[in-house]
Amino acid sequence: MNALAATNRNFRLASRLLGLDSKLEKSLLIPFREIKVECTIPKDDGTLVSYVGFRIQHDNARGPMKGGIRYHPEVDPDEVNALAQLMTWKTAVADIPYGGAKGGIGCSPRDLSKSELERLTRVFTQKIHDLIGIHTDVPAPDMGTNSQTMAWILDEYSKFHGHSPAVVTGKPIDLGGSLGREAATGRGVVYATEALLAEYGKSIEGLTFVIQGFGNVGSWAAKLIHERGGKVIAVSDITGAVKNPNGIDIPELLKHKEVTRSLKSFSGGDSMDPNELLVHECDVLVPCALGGVLNRENAADVKAKFIIEAANHPTDPEADEILSKKGIIILPDIYANAGGVTVSYFEWVQNIQGFMWDEEKVNKELKRYMTQAFHNIKNMCKTHNCNLRMGAFTLGVNRVARATLLRGWEA
Repeated sequence: MNALAATNRNFRLASRLLGLDSKLEKSLLIPFREIKVECTIPKDDGTLVSYVGFRIQHDNARGPMKGGIRYHPEVDPDEVNALAQLMTWKTAVADIPYGGAKGGIGCSPRDLSKSELERLTRVFTQKIHDLIGIHTDVPAPDMGTNSQTMAWILDEYSKFHGHSPAVVTGKPIDLGGSLGREAATGRGVVYATEALLAEYGKSIEGLTFVIQGFGNVGSWAAKLIHERGGKVIAVSDITGAVKNPNGIDIPELLKHKEVTRSLKSFSGGDSMDPNELLVHECDVLVPCALGGVLNRENAADVKAKFIIEAANHPTDPEADEILSKKGIIILPDIYANAGGVTVSYFEWVQNIQGFMWDEEKVNKELKRYMTQAFHNIKNMCKTHNCNLRMGAFTLGVNRVARATLLRGWEA
C-alpha cells in the first residue's frame, strides 16, 4: 500500500471514530491548491534544460501551510499529496498553528553543479513567489535540499517582497536560522521516546536500541540516546550495518562515518546484514530511513517491544496489524518525528519577532511541546479506546475539523 493510500485510510478510520460529517470528511481530504510549474535553466555548458516543479498546499484552516521541498528524480505527485496531507495532521498533533504543504522539483541534485542548483532554485522561487509567504505557505528543506537551498529561496523571494526571513525555515544560522534546528527531529524523537517509556515505568537508560538510518535524524537520535545511557546495539544506513551487543560507542561511530563516509569496517563492532537489523533482538526499534520498511514479509519476526517511527510511514498497514497482535507498541510518525516542524515553528516565531532564542530555550520548548502532545494523544486513546496511531490521527483530524467548522466552511 503506498503512502497516499495508507494516509487516506488512517484519515478515514479517524474520521469514523470522530463521527465526522461525510461532506466535511471529503472536503478535508481535497488539497486547497496544487501548483505545477516549468523551470527552464541554462546548464553550465549553455544548453537549456527543463524541470517540473510543484507545490501541493493541502489545508490552511489552522494557519499558514508548512512543509518541505524535495529535489528528487522520482517526485511522484501522489506521494507529495500524501506528505502534504500528513503535514496537516502532524502540525495539528503538535499543536502548532500551521496547515500542511509539500513540494519539490523532479531532478537529480547529485547530477547538477552548485550553480545549476542555484539557478533552478531561483527560477522555481520566481514561479511560486506570489503563492508562498510568511502568512501563506512557509517551505523548509527535505530530501535533496538543505539550508543553502533555503538561503537562495529567501534571497529570491526578498527581491519581490522585501527582506522576509520568515518565508522559509531551516535556514543557515547567519540568515536567521534557529539554534537547535539541525538536531531538532532527532531530539524530538528522543523526547517522544522518553514520554512513551515513562508510561511503562521505564527510561532510556539501560534499554537496548536498534537504529535504522544514520543520516541527520538517526545520528542525532543515536547520539542523544547514548548520552542518556541507552545501549545502541545495532545501526545501519545505505553503506552497511554494524552491531555490538555491549553497545556501540556512538561518538566513535560518528567520527568513523565522518572520515570514511561509511559504516563499513568500523572497529567498534561487527558488520551485519542490514536486512537482519529490523528483526534484531532489542527493546526499542527506531526506523529513521525510508517508508515501508516494516511490511508483511518481516513484521512477524520483529523482536522489539517498542517501535518509534522516526521515518515517515515506515510501517505498512498490514505490518501494523501483525505488530499490534504481537503486543508491540508503535509510536506513530505523525507524532514521533514532529520535532523538526516544531523547531521550524520556533524559527518562524523568532524571525517574525526579530528576537532570537538561545539553544537551551529552543530545546526546553521542544520538550514541552513533545511531552504535551503525547499526553493529548493518550487522552484521545482513552476517549476512543484506540491505539497510539489512531489516537494521534483523531487528535490531529479533530483539531483541523474544529478549526474548519469554526471558520464556516459551508459559507
